[in-house]
Amino acid sequence: MWFFTLLALGVPVLYLLNRWSTSRNERRRIEREAIRRGCSPPPVMPRKGFMGFGWLAEGLRATKTDRGPQHVIESIDQEMGKDVHTVLVGIFDYDLIVSRDPANVQAVLATEAHDWDISEHRAASWEPLKHSRSLIRPQFSMQQINDLDLLERHVQQLIAAISRHRDGGCAQGWTRKFDLQPLFYNLALDVVTEMVYGYSVHSQNPAERVELPELPGHEPSDRANIGKHMDAGKFWVETRGALWKYRWLLPSWPFSKHCAAVHKYAEWFVQLRLRRGDDYLDGLQHQQGAANKDRYVLLHELAKMTQDPVELRSQTLNVLIAGRDTTAALLGWAFYLLARHPRVWNKLRRDVLEKFGHNPPRGFGTKEFRVLLPYLHAVINETLRVAPVVPLNERVALRDTILPRGGGPNRDRPIFVPKGTQILIPTYAMAQRPDLWGPDYDQFRPERWLEDGGRRFGFEFLPFGGGVRQCLGQQFARIKAAYVTVRLLQRYDRIENAETPPDGPMRFHHTIENRSGSGVQVRLHEADADPSAP
Repeated sequence: MWFFTLLALGVPVLYLLNRWSTSRNERRRIEREAIRRGCSPPPVMPRKGFMGFGWLAEGLRATKTDRGPQHVIESIDQEMGKDVHTVLVGIFDYDLIVSRDPANVQAVLATEAHDWDISEHRAASWEPLKHSRSLIRPQFSMQQINDLDLLERHVQQLIAAISRHRDGGCAQGWTRKFDLQPLFYNLALDVVTEMVYGYSVHSQNPAERVELPELPGHEPSDRANIGKHMDAGKFWVETRGALWKYRWLLPSWPFSKHCAAVHKYAEWFVQLRLRRGDDYLDGLQHQQGAANKDRYVLLHELAKMTQDPVELRSQTLNVLIAGRDTTAALLGWAFYLLARHPRVWNKLRRDVLEKFGHNPPRGFGTKEFRVLLPYLHAVINETLRVAPVVPLNERVALRDTILPRGGGPNRDRPIFVPKGTQILIPTYAMAQRPDLWGPDYDQFRPERWLEDGGRRFGFEFLPFGGGVRQCLGQQFARIKAAYVTVRLLQRYDRIENAETPPDGPMRFHHTIENRSGSGVQVRLHEADADPSAP
């Protein structure tokens, strides 16, 4: 019996001794390699809580209360000082680097990008909603995605939804107080589902939803609730990602049904395209009563390159999720900020009316709207700075590498980064550095993008990430947000902030993308009708 008792005690002891010995040897190797490469260690954040798990717990609490991006800034400033921009954080048995230094970000995302990639833990967190990018990227460089006629149809549905808030004895021309943010998410979902699959879910106005064709062996997907399933699934993915290597602590069963519903939605259209082949667009013509010969439908184009149903599902889900969330979040924050800055609203509206009057703009690609409406371009950039759609990014070192800055007593020495080390890139924190953006860094002031011939931004401004893995929906979101903003400014001449209290702090609700945690509570006043308006 004593033999088995000693054996039972000895196994964990031997395991701990082995881990300690391995860790000691690795520390010695790192020290030797750092010296060889001329590197110095970065500042180290003091451990908080049991084995450093306090930092993880605090981060999760901050995210839950819509203060995640601010928490990163406050933690570094309070513990290390406002002039420290790269720190090492220890949590149990691993160290991670947090850097708001553009020089380090440039190395990770661009100049030394071959040394970095998303971590296996992040990839595993995304697995239930997995999507790839290999076939998608060329599609986003094609002019076909800029279907302004499609967008205009859904803008009219948005305006109709806003008009429904005028019922109930509102003052002349004014809406009641309402939340504009859900309407932007409906708009973006309606646009992207039609662009990707040919059939809009018409979440803004379900009465417009067409009946789907028969598909033997496959029940129609849940179009009415697909937005809710996407949000619930992304919340789970975000929480798993925050837990990193401890994601297994989060049970999966409450959210598996949402992921399954998202997969089922995409799978139905994939099977329809595979069965109909080149006749897929003819089916759309029959359903929607409009010619579709030259119409761009992403699924139809991708199926010309692959017939793999899993690949088609993954690729189209990539665009569905990114295309909805980036556009809707950007629009929400833009009108959140415009409602609090009437001077900017009035100036932007004057520009729009001088350029387009009340008519829908044409030829409105990214380059064109930058040239035609530079102030609108500045408003969008300033919105993305003050409230970035992607406030946090991450990578992991694929091999031993270095960061160019942050080590030593003056924090100007390179830092040695061992293979497997994770780095967090808080894009919001970089956008809130006064040494990069001036003493008014905390103010919404679009003019900063037009002064001195126009600001040229680098890696201190990464609202959609950077490098080869930057958000594929970036230009899609910018163009759509710009167009919708123009159309609403043509329709409404005044906007009021209706949030209570009106000067409450910004709340960053982070579920992959970053949206307002309090919504976009506004009142809108309809401008006098223009006879040339559609």
